[in-house]
Amino acid sequence: MGSTLLAIDIGSTDVTAIIAKNDLDYKINILGTGIEASDGINKGLITNIELASKSIQNAVLKARRSTSEPIESTVVAISGSYTKGIRSMGSVNVPNGIITEHEINQVMQMALYNATIVPEYEVVHVIPIFFKVDDSADVDNPLNMNGARLEVSVYIVTAKRTALTNLKSAFKESNIEITNFVLNGYATAISVLDEQQNKFGSLVINMGSTTTEFVCYKGGSILYTDFIPVGSNHITNDLSVMLHTPHNAAELIKIKYGSLLSNNNEDDHLAIKKIKIPRIGDEQVTEEISLVDIRNIIHARVEETLILVKQKLSRSGIADNLDAGIVITGGMSKLKGIRELATLVFENQPVKVANPKNIKNGYMNFDDSAMATIVGLLFYSLDKNRNFELDSNKKLRRKIIEKKAIPKEEAREIQRDIRQPGNKSNVDIKLKTEDPTQLPKISKTNKGKGMARFWNKVSEWF
Repeated sequence: MGSTLLAIDIGSTDVTAIIAKNDLDYKINILGTGIEASDGINKGLITNIELASKSIQNAVLKARRSTSEPIESTVVAISGSYTKGIRSMGSVNVPNGIITEHEINQVMQMALYNATIVPEYEVVHVIPIFFKVDDSADVDNPLNMNGARLEVSVYIVTAKRTALTNLKSAFKESNIEITNFVLNGYATAISVLDEQQNKFGSLVINMGSTTTEFVCYKGGSILYTDFIPVGSNHITNDLSVMLHTPHNAAELIKIKYGSLLSNNNEDDHLAIKKIKIPRIGDEQVTEEISLVDIRNIIHARVEETLILVKQKLSRSGIADNLDAGIVITGGMSKLKGIRELATLVFENQPVKVANPKNIKNGYMNFDDSAMATIVGLLFYSLDKNRNFELDSNKKLRRKIIEKKAIPKEEAREIQRDIRQPGNKSNVDIKLKTEDPTQLPKISKTNKGKGMARFWNKVSEWF
């Protein structure tokens, strides 16, 4: 069984903490879950260390109620609002002709060394886009291949040092030490994409409460990442300002009546066409507002957000790598009609609204678009089919090698064979356990016979 992991997603609305580990079959086993309302956090940035620390601590305490397992590693998702992505390349010679993990680590470290990183930024990920062995075509996994030269092209994610330091300080207040940072969009892509979308390339848009983060993901690698400081909370603010209603009332209107679909059933007498909302400043006074007006306000904000994503994607120059289309997730993706609107904005690109892969457990339902990041953190840390990359500690992440457990009956037979004195397996085991640094002892009867055999052989030759 693997080590116990604490995964934490720090959102502007909620802090989610999950304790998990791999079972004997290397499946993810959820041990505890906790959700706490965020405080002292805005757009992924710590704005108040004391308040943020309390939110983190409360979420972790809730998760620890159902388990006494000691936490051995902690992985935390970071927002794309303070990250930058750059590309680099590296190459090394392969002295022994066979590529091992040592050469893979060496070539990725060389690519990191060749990159120009802004001084106030720290490395979070070094993800290989492709490898090349000698003059061959692109290689996904060069391990154990034969060659004289290994090259790699990588995408490096860096984050502002001050933002990471503030995160560490907030966790230190809760007596938690962060093991690794993971980019929010990267974790989201891992959790929502299927095998075909991963293979052919997809744009994953995570529409959260205060930010919209998106990554171009293909073949297990990031090709591009960016963010827009707009989320579902902006819809609430728009409704509050435009309708002159309190913020909490605007949030309820968004959740209950929010839609991007036009109501074509105007002759339906049973359909709700107007609702009463309280006035800001005097909540006892209500006013009737048309649902058409409410939907127009929501439509304008969501359409603007998707257009901004499209513009940034066009400027990046990698739109041709998205053969599998666009995948939308996050809290805002729950709005009715968002798939249809995105299809119009992205000019008939295939669009899918997706939830993360559901990890069955007795604590929480992960089949929810708002859970995409936290599920991605679990798969990033515990999935045995992980890709090679350098993590936020600049260490090579290796694939998990399954250790096959010996069945109890087979183990008993081995022990029984060892105990039998005349059994040949007993001799083999003894030979294996002997100290290789000591010369074998020669019996008294065999002493001196070695030289006699030598002179006999010499006399035969001459």
